[in-house]
Amino acid sequence: MFGIQVINRLLLTLGLVLGLSHTVVGETLNGAGATFPYPLYSQWFYTYEKTTGIKINYQSIGSGAGIKQVIEGTVDFGASDAPLKEEELKKHNLIQFPMVGGAIAIVYNVPGVQKGLRLSPESIADIYLGKLTRWDDQKIKAENPNIKLPPIPIIVVHRADGSGTTNIFTWFLSDVSKDWKDTVGSGTSVKWHSGIGGKGNEGVAGLVRGTRGAIGYVELAYATQTGMTYAEIRNRDGNYVEPSIETTQKASASATITESFYIKFTYSKGKDSYPIAGFTYLILRKAMDKAKLNKIVKFVEWAYKNGNQFAVKLYYVPLSQELKTKVLEALRKL
Repeated sequence: MFGIQVINRLLLTLGLVLGLSHTVVGETLNGAGATFPYPLYSQWFYTYEKTTGIKINYQSIGSGAGIKQVIEGTVDFGASDAPLKEEELKKHNLIQFPMVGGAIAIVYNVPGVQKGLRLSPESIADIYLGKLTRWDDQKIKAENPNIKLPPIPIIVVHRADGSGTTNIFTWFLSDVSKDWKDTVGSGTSVKWHSGIGGKGNEGVAGLVRGTRGAIGYVELAYATQTGMTYAEIRNRDGNYVEPSIETTQKASASATITESFYIKFTYSKGKDSYPIAGFTYLILRKAMDKAKLNKIVKFVEWAYKNGNQFAVKLYYVPLSQELKTKVLEALRKL
């Protein structure tokens, strides 16, 4: 009798453990991709787990890798700052939708030059094309008559990995420079004319901070959180503006919402628009497990309703209510 009781208890315990394991697995979602929204996603996922008990694991590995993993089905969702074109979505049976907007700051490490450096789109393009190679070049000096620029080389820093941040940045460069558009173009990965590469926004930020004379492009939250200096950029209307929530909102207001949510608003019109900005997206397989899909939709609903306060604190721009409504309508049809 004693032996049977022990066995029964063991079986009961095993059943509870297995049931608990099943619950934990069922309450976990896995995603991977863009480094651009990582500061915000970390806060959202942490708060969402505390609120709902649903855990969301996220690997900040770059947009290119995130797209690859969601296509292969190794994650429940991918994240990218580079939206896929409609034909790519159809080919892989995917849906994409924006979560927030954000600005890309042009950060620099120029001895003796604090915040306030001004750069035109043409100067930025020429720096990345290798045509402007020194900080005391007359073109840069003309844009900054009140700043003493040192006679040192410009060290170009760019992303080494497939990156949605790069996609937005090269969209901008293609908008403002025919030479760039014809010889390099845009995308998550491009063939750079010169410079050194860093992995992720954090890698680029680290190289710029540690390299005298460096210039690079990083998501605004990384720049502000690490106290980096960043430039004022001349926009399409001829005004020099800093990246901020307000100037990014001004830029995104001109965006056209498409059915596939492929939305571009770099170098948009508006006297206060910041010219290097875009949305960051989640990407899902339409044929994914329905239970997991429903959990992701619930998270998106929560983020749209409760996530703005976290977004603004971290210098991200919440979506308009119109865009949120269209996204949720599309998701509920799946």
